[in-house]
Amino acid sequence: MNVEETIAWIHERTKFGIRPGLIRIDEILNRLDNPQNKLKTVHIGGTNGKGSTTTFLRCLLEEQGLRVGTFTSPYVECFNERIAINGEHISDERLVELVAAIKPIIDDMDTVESLKNAVEFEILTAIMFQYFLDEKVDIVLVEVGLGGTYDCTNVITPLVSAITTIGYDHVDILGDTIEEIAAQKAGIIKENVPVVVGKVEEAAFEVISAYAKKMNSPVFRYQEDFTSKYIQPDSEWGEVFNYRSNELDLSHVVISLLGKHQVDNASLAIRMYELISKELELPLSSKDIVKGLKKAFWPGRMEKISDEPLIVLDGAHNDHAMKVMVNNLKTEFKGQHIHAIFGALSTKDISAMVKDLTSVPNLDLRVTAFDYPKAFTKEQYEELGLTAFTDWREALAESLKELTGDDLILVTGSLYFISQVRETLLGGN
Repeated sequence: MNVEETIAWIHERTKFGIRPGLIRIDEILNRLDNPQNKLKTVHIGGTNGKGSTTTFLRCLLEEQGLRVGTFTSPYVECFNERIAINGEHISDERLVELVAAIKPIIDDMDTVESLKNAVEFEILTAIMFQYFLDEKVDIVLVEVGLGGTYDCTNVITPLVSAITTIGYDHVDILGDTIEEIAAQKAGIIKENVPVVVGKVEEAAFEVISAYAKKMNSPVFRYQEDFTSKYIQPDSEWGEVFNYRSNELDLSHVVISLLGKHQVDNASLAIRMYELISKELELPLSSKDIVKGLKKAFWPGRMEKISDEPLIVLDGAHNDHAMKVMVNNLKTEFKGQHIHAIFGALSTKDISAMVKDLTSVPNLDLRVTAFDYPKAFTKEQYEELGLTAFTDWREALAESLKELTGDDLILVTGSLYFISQVRETLLGGN
């Protein structure tokens, strides 16, 4: 198979839907001689913030000269970016080779009732572990796909675990209370492995804390065991903050990602880095930390893709992420006129997300369908009483006509939507 056929074969496995459970991934990995057990790993779960936290941590570890593997989802620029070493995506050639090696295993499993129908994410997870072992990386940062307990990445015993945030998403699978969702996320906590916990409400923290106690795992809670203090937006693009823990006291740290929540994500990454440094006997240098954080970049997260006109992309793909983004808009772009273009998946609470977005002063909203199987359609938007576009390009053209002065065009919603807009406007760059 060539690379197009290879990716098509992987994507075809999505027809089996989302299948929580470890039976199939355990079987695949057993047949590959369990590459995951031969790697040093870090496990990052949570509703939102996983990707940015992973990026910050990668940049901190790279600053020490390490080869850092990352496994993230979904992709924004290209499929291969989900599996990367020091930010460099897996090559088409290696992807083809690894699928050629794993396909016979999957074909054989498909003949066994209890093992058949392995899904895309399970196959990618196995490919990722094998690739990073072959490439002899120093450490692998593994982002949880969905939930925690039954997510197929939950086959590792990491050096450190993290739970970034807890919000309502995938309630059909994870449960419809914060406590139920927190219990699923807490499932990644392993015995005696420290867990870093981000900004979560008390009810969620109690669940996580109780599980960690049962597993004899030290808990480091944000704004209690380590703290940050937001200072101001950076004059170029980003944020400035102070960070403090028992080991570090950092002043005026600058990050290039915009939004107060990125200070939270960066703070979690620093605390994880401290714990990893202790484990791997890496030097803890304030200068290296400041330098590493400044380099972090994550596409589609309050990403400025044009100055004139000012166009920003943000994948606020669920209600929790939308609330965070709305808060950012009210503080970072106060007084500016915002032309928002929104496209999302039908699996999300669209009316709640639209309600949040329209609470921003001086904001005009245009909703749109886009080319993706589960995308909310023009007709579905109209059922909610919204005037909708069939194609986002038309919505963008209308917004551009109305632009004046320092207006902002914001493209937001599903990461699949953001990805399509980004590819068109940047030409894949």
